[in-house]
Amino acid sequence: DGEVHMNELKNGNTEMFWNPTSEVRRQRLKRHIVLFEEQMDFESERLWQHVTSAINKGDQHKATQEKFVLEEEQRNAARERRESGTEWKPLLFRHDASTNEWHYKYEDLRPWDPLNDIAQFEKDGILQTMERHLSTRMSNHKATCINNQITRHKRSAKDCRRRKTSDQPSNHSQNTESSCSTPESVQELSDDDGKCLGFESLCAQCGKEMNHLKEIHSAVLSLQKAQQDIHR
Repeated sequence: DGEVHMNELKNGNTEMFWNPTSEVRRQRLKRHIVLFEEQMDFESERLWQHVTSAINKGDQHKATQEKFVLEEEQRNAARERRESGTEWKPLLFRHDASTNEWHYKYEDLRPWDPLNDIAQFEKDGILQTMERHLSTRMSNHKATCINNQITRHKRSAKDCRRRKTSDQPSNHSQNTESSCSTPESVQELSDDDGKCLGFESLCAQCGKEMNHLKEIHSAVLSLQKAQQDIHR
């Protein structure tokens, strides 16, 4: 968070290397960390707390000592496993025999999507990304809206049939066909009936979501064009 300078020992000149201006501070992602008291012994903030404290105090000698203590403990643990024949099985890293390098199993190298990605976090050592999924949310809401309208449509049609039945004269002169005739089904209702029941269009929320998605789509196309120009 502070300025970093490069000092040229030969001529004594000093050059600015890094300056975290207020603009830089505004652009950086918000940091989310697990509470210190909830961390396990081998999580970074707890494991390196004494080294970090010494660095913050500017005590390089103390920081080096604390770092040596941690590394020596790790060497001893590795030595004990080797002597006892215990195989070390990392949970979060895999070994690449061809390059003799270790790689994080859950690394996410895709470009950050500012329109869909909200935050990136680590849970139980696994890196995860919280996403908006606007299209999925839109589809779910649209389906719910349509289902609600179908339910209202059927209920209105049922009420209509009840009214037709109650309007018929209740005398014994009616023949069996007229008294037992089947009312019109929902499928037989005309398009005009459907419009009168409000089934012809989606709700205001759906319309708002659709407009929002169109704006996002337009922004994505603009970003893609900019990326192509930068690539060229």
